[in-house]
Amino acid sequence: MQSNFPKAPLLISIAFFVLSCLVFLFFYKATNENNAEVKLKETEWQKEASRRDEIKALDHSIKIIEGERSELETHFARSSDVVPFLNTVEGLARQTGAEAAVTAVDILPDRKSLMVGLKASGNFSGLYKFLTLLENSPYELEFVGMDMRRETEADADGKTSLGRWEAVFKIRLLSFVE
Repeated sequence: MQSNFPKAPLLISIAFFVLSCLVFLFFYKATNENNAEVKLKETEWQKEASRRDEIKALDHSIKIIEGERSELETHFARSSDVVPFLNTVEGLARQTGAEAAVTAVDILPDRKSLMVGLKASGNFSGLYKFLTLLENSPYELEFVGMDMRRETEADADGKTSLGRWEAVFKIRLLSFVE
């Protein structure tokens, strides 16, 4: 018994099936490669987005602390800001009713501090308040030396007047930035 089954359509269908399988495998492989590439690009995108968010947060933080930064900078005297510092010191003396005059200003060899000689006069309570204001000033000061004396003056009756005091300060400005 011989079969009259047509072999040509079977061979065409098998060839079509194999071709379809190859095309399917080709597209499957291409899709997997595209998925891997998409994942890689998405990871890069997320890193960049994260970096941008961090930059925005940092910029926002800088804007927030800008006021605090300027306030902090007022605690340091730069070499160009020595005159305002000295005016501040003399202004503190005027607030207490004392008189103050700067006698010497020297930048020390280490270039990190400034030595200021200061002569003040007034009544004892005014000088004491002036000293307290200097200690509590926004600048970091070190008192190297202080000499406080009572001035004696003879009035018309020959009596001595004890109301006036004189002080000589040697102050080292530690918060000096050149």
